[in-house]
Amino acid sequence: MGRTVDDSGLRVSVSGDVEVSTYLAIAEGKVGLEPVASDKSPAEERETVVVLDFGSQYSMLLARRIRELHVYCELLPHDTPWEKIAALKPKGFILSGGPASVYEPGAPRAPAPLFESKVPVLGVCYGMQLMAHELGGRVEPSEKREYGHAVLYQNDEQAPLFDRIPASAPVWMSHGDRIASLPPGFRSLP
Repeated sequence: MGRTVDDSGLRVSVSGDVEVSTYLAIAEGKVGLEPVASDKSPAEERETVVVLDFGSQYSMLLARRIRELHVYCELLPHDTPWEKIAALKPKGFILSGGPASVYEPGAPRAPAPLFESKVPVLGVCYGMQLMAHELGGRVEPSEKREYGHAVLYQNDEQAPLFDRIPASAPVWMSHGDRIASLPPGFRSLP
């Protein structure tokens, strides 16, 4: 099977399996055939964010958005053994939403060492309620369930969490519980 690449790397002449040959030719022209040797493991070379999935229908979207920001991300079930999670050397965690309520018997829990790891954790929906519940706050049922489009307004534009986020943004929400009191050491952003 023959193939040639012009100097610009844009035109490829191939024979045989055109699709595979084209990709191979472009790769050869761009980065060469030999992998670059490194004395570091892949986990040491990259920053990793782990999304722990508690059953949210949006967990894959969270992971995809993190990857679009050029950050390595692993989406793992909430009950993944801690040893597997720790081996990734995460720089941050996101606890996804999910259909459960933290006060229900058998509701999913975060891995025991998670909050002792001193790694930043962002909770989304159920994940936020779980974090509040497990760290000493109080979660209770809302007077009514809410579902659908809403607008998020934030008043603390200096908070690093909201860096590059407008003062108001459309969001999609679905919940039936609320955080009635924050855990010790937490504060609500206005």
